[in-house]
Amino acid sequence: MGGDDGVDEEKRATLRRFAALGAASPFVGLANGDSDSDTPDAIAGYVSARPGTHFSKLRDELKLGTGETQHHLHRLEKEGAVTSRKDGEYRRYFPAEEFSEFEQVTLGYLRRSTPRGMLIELLRDPSVTSSGLATTLSVSRPTISKYAKELEEAGLLSRDDGYAVTEPEIVLTLLLRYADSFGEDATALAADADSLLRYDP
Repeated sequence: MGGDDGVDEEKRATLRRFAALGAASPFVGLANGDSDSDTPDAIAGYVSARPGTHFSKLRDELKLGTGETQHHLHRLEKEGAVTSRKDGEYRRYFPAEEFSEFEQVTLGYLRRSTPRGMLIELLRDPSVTSSGLATTLSVSRPTISKYAKELEEAGLLSRDDGYAVTEPEIVLTLLLRYADSFGEDATALAADADSLLRYDP
């Protein structure tokens, strides 16, 4: 019993923490009538704090069941509070009417460690090569080439003369704004924000 109570209390604390974010946003009030009023606000708050999150990540971090998560996300989308887009095998969620299509695509790639690492390294050093990226990120050169092709097709990267971030201001702004919700690489980038804000490819 003690273990189950501990899990439930941890879940309630997590829901309350993100519900506070949801309640401070335009999502407030969408939970009225729910038996567990923290849950939809917590989902809304989570999406607001971690835009571009995918279904499984949201479900697992909020410690919700699959059906419960589907129910509340469907309701939030129907109410116009949350929007989603398909990203390969994932469905990613965003606060409605807050991000352009390009920003949504960018956030989707920033939620993936290798593409995020590539963009961060290119923001830090626009002259870095594919082999340099592979070494820094501890991945193979074919992996770098694969993601470079995807990023180019998505409009985030140019491969005309080496690699170059096509919209560095947008990418950097999103990285800095949501640094805490990405990995340690984004947090480290945020610490160097002053120099990077003068980035000129």
